[in-house]
Formats: sequence, structure tokens, C-alpha cells
Amino acid sequence: MADSAAAAVQNLHLDEVTGERVSKSELKRRKKTREQEEKARNQAASQAANKKEEKPAEDTAKDKYGEEAPSSRPTTTTLGALSENQVNQDVTIFLRIANTRSQSAKLAFLMLRDQGKTIQAVVAASPDGAVSRQMVKWAVGINTNSYVRVTALVQKPKDPVASATVSTLELHVKNLYVISRAMQQIPMQVKDAERPPPESAEEGQLDAEGAPIVTLKTRLDNRVLDLQTECNQAIFTISNGVEMLFQEYMWKHGSRKFNTSKLVGAATEGGSDVFEVGNYFGKKAFLAQSPQLPKQMLIAADCRSVFEIGPVFRAENSNTHRHLTEFTGLDFEMVFDYHYHEVLTFAENLIVFIITNLQERFKEEIAIVQQSYPRAGDFKVKDGKALRLTYLEGVKILKDAGVDVSEQEAFTTDFSTAMEKQLGKLIREKYDTDFYVLDEFPMSVRPFYTKSHPTNKNLSNSYDFFMRGEEIMSGAQRINDANELEESMKAKGVDPTAEGFQDYLNAFRQGCRPHAGGGLGLNRIVQFFLGLDNVRQATAFPRDPQRLRP
Repeated sequence: MADSAAAAVQNLHLDEVTGERVSKSELKRRKKTREQEEKARNQAASQAANKKEEKPAEDTAKDKYGEEAPSSRPTTTTLGALSENQVNQDVTIFLRIANTRSQSAKLAFLMLRDQGKTIQAVVAASPDGAVSRQMVKWAVGINTNSYVRVTALVQKPKDPVASATVSTLELHVKNLYVISRAMQQIPMQVKDAERPPPESAEEGQLDAEGAPIVTLKTRLDNRVLDLQTECNQAIFTISNGVEMLFQEYMWKHGSRKFNTSKLVGAATEGGSDVFEVGNYFGKKAFLAQSPQLPKQMLIAADCRSVFEIGPVFRAENSNTHRHLTEFTGLDFEMVFDYHYHEVLTFAENLIVFIITNLQERFKEEIAIVQQSYPRAGDFKVKDGKALRLTYLEGVKILKDAGVDVSEQEAFTTDFSTAMEKQLGKLIREKYDTDFYVLDEFPMSVRPFYTKSHPTNKNLSNSYDFFMRGEEIMSGAQRINDANELEESMKAKGVDPTAEGFQDYLNAFRQGCRPHAGGGLGLNRIVQFFLGLDNVRQATAFPRDPQRLRP
């Protein structure tokens, strides 16, 4: 036994780490384990060293970009005010992010937008650290449509930037701060709304390049985004121009502006197309169909010539390309000396003034709209004056073209929309003009306050104005004698003793000069002047029988 024990001890090997004697196999196992542990420690140390080496470099531009702008308030300009005179100068501008594009870790391009106009911005990391790689990476990640404050050096690009409307300048960014961040997903892209809406109302269509085709409904549902396009910015600049020119002309001719109430006690036109206010403190009230009655009362109050720009409400269940339940009216009323044609000529000259001055003062905006709507630049007024025809002359032109006008010849109905359009085409071909007037309409199709024709009681001293064959204004000489007015109201089925009409009638019992006027639709003037497909495109937030939002 002693010999076998000695042999066993002799077969054990010294573990130099622990000082123990173990079997050869155990020693191998321990050695292998220690080698694995050593390898793991070396790997961990190497990874730690690498991580230390990979630690991001210091961001030398950290104060020059971010979600919060510094308290400094540098002088700002606008994209529309930029010019080549500012090349090599620093500017500060508030703009939207139209899109971003990363070229490399050191270089990014931003397309910036303001009121539809765009300019390219360059964010390039610089050797001196004024713009860092971190700043470049951050800029690319800004959500589309976010508002930013940019301070940049204005430069001329080597080649014009074809994708930008301001193509001969670019901004080399020095400071970039988000003022208001847009959400990551927006209902539609502004760039997709730059093209005209399709004729089809089918949603989800794509063009040949796979880009969404945005319908008019989608645009109107997301009107705030839609209005940001360059075309829409131009449309509403022109719309503002129409208002401005209307006021300018009226003031120039000694007229005064009034703002009359839109809550009235009677339906202005004496019809059913009126919105009723159900609970006006226990009384019945209506939204004004026009300022017609107060305009005439102002004339009776010796105001001589008045005008108004304000909302008009029509409860017509008409879902056409030119009808709205609320639109902006440009209304006027004025006395005349001897004949209502004095006012008719005044109104014709008013429209010619508006059209010619739009074409002279808003050339840039018209050119922008024309890129989407080619007819925007071709509106024609021959020889700078209106073409005036009688209603019956218009009927004859249609009849000679083979149109059935038997109802119009019998004075039982007005022109239909289709007949108006066809007449407009025929007049353009025959007289080479897009603006014309029809005078002496049938009395049967005019409201109760219209003065009848002096020699033909089937006709009236009334007129309509047309642009591209569609009505933009209705007007007439008004009845200024109280007794005659009362009889006319009865003949039209309007109760002159109704509470809402008593003050109106009484205004003429004290004497009132002969007068005439008209009511223009701002939205239609813009639509037809620019050749837009739909009046809703000329209305910031349209209202029709199907739409009460946004």
C-alpha cells in the first residue's frame, strides 16, 4: 500500500498558481481555463481602449444650432427681399424646411421655403470648427416643414439651382435653430400640392413617377399646408389686389366705405335662399344675403356714393364650380343725375380699371399662377373697354348658333350656366374680349327693388357683368319711390308690412334720389381672371353645402 500511495503522489503535478498538486488532466484543464480568462480580459481591455479612442470629438459648434435659439436678436430679412447686392454678406431669415439631403458626413443641403419661394442652403463642416460634423448631421434630421432661424452667408452658386425658385443665390449656413418643429408625419407634402388638382376626385392616385396626385378635397381638408404653395401665395396676393383696386377706384371717385350689419330682420332678396338664425333673443333673424337694403338706405340718408367689402351668405344648395354659401362681396351704390347708364358706365370702367391694373402691377404673381393654370395670363379686354350688349342681343347670338332660347324669348327664365358659358365663347370669337355686359334683363328674373324698363314692362333697367362667359356681378337701377316699391314687393310675393322691411320702405318716404349699383363677387373675379377651375381655389377657407371646415 505504501508503494501504491507513493506512486500516486509521484503522478501529481504542481499547480504553480495555487501551490497545489493535482493530476495532469486537472492541471491541463486549469491551464486552459486560465488562458480563456486571460483572453477575455485582454479583449475587454482592447474594447475599452477602442471605445475610449472612438469617443466623439468635442462639438465645436454646439452653440450654433439646436432647438433653442440664443437670446440675441439679429436684424432679419425675408427671402423675397434677398438680392445679389447681398452676396458675401451675412443675413438672418426665418424659413421652413422644404426638404433635406445628406451628401456626406461633412456636407448637407437644405431646401428652405418662405411664402412659396425656395432657396438652397449649404451646411458644410469647416476646418476651423465653425460648423461641425454634429451640426451637419443634426440639420439633416430636422422634420420637413419645421420653422427655423438661419444665419448664413449669401453666395452665388457655381451653377443656378434649378430646383429652387431663387436659383441664382444660395445660403451658406453659420447658425441654425429650430423655432417650431413640425410633426414627423404630415397629411400631405406641400410639394405635391404645387401641381393643379386632377379632374378626378378619386383619392390615392399616383403620377408616372410615383408621386401622389393630391385632389382638391384633400387640399381643402389640409388647407393650411395647401396655402403654403407658391401658386396659392400668388393667387391670394392677386385676390388682395382686387380688393385694394376696388377700394382705390371707389375712393378716387369720392365714394365712402361703410360696414353694414350681417344680422338682418328680413330676407334681403325676399326668397327662401337665406340662413335663419333660430334664436336671436326670442326673435327671428337672418344672415344677410347682401347689403342691398342698407346700401339703399344710406343713399336715402344723402350719402350719395357708398361701397362695402364684406361677407355675403346664400343658402343655395348648389354644388358647382362657382357657387359658395359664403363669399366676399364688393358692393357699391350711387346716385345718378339723368340715366342709370351713368352708373353702368362707372361700373364698367371699374372692372376695366381692376383688370388692367392687375395685369400691370401683379405680373410676377400672374406668371407664377400661369405655370399651373395657363389661362392666367391671357385675359383680354379689347381696346380697354367693356363690350355692352342687351339681354335680347345675347339671346339672338345664342339663337343664331342653334341654341334653343324659347324660354328666354318668352321672358320666363334666365340663362342657364351652360348657356352663359357658350355665349362667352361665342362673344370671344366674335368680339375678341373676355369681359362683357348684358343690359335690360327681363323683369321676371330680377328682385323686387329693380326699376322696370320705361317703355317695355317685360324688361328692367338691370345688368349683369361676365368674365369668360360667367357672371361676376348683378346690378340695376333701384326703385326710389316708396309707393312704387311697395307695389313691386307685393307683385314679387314679398310682404311690405313685414317687420324686417318697414324701416327700408320708410327710408324712401322722406324722398330719395334715383340711384343704381351692383354686387361683385371677389372670389369669382379672381377665379375667372386667372382661369382657375373652381371658385374654392380662390377662397382661403371655402364654405359650401358640403363643407364647414377647416
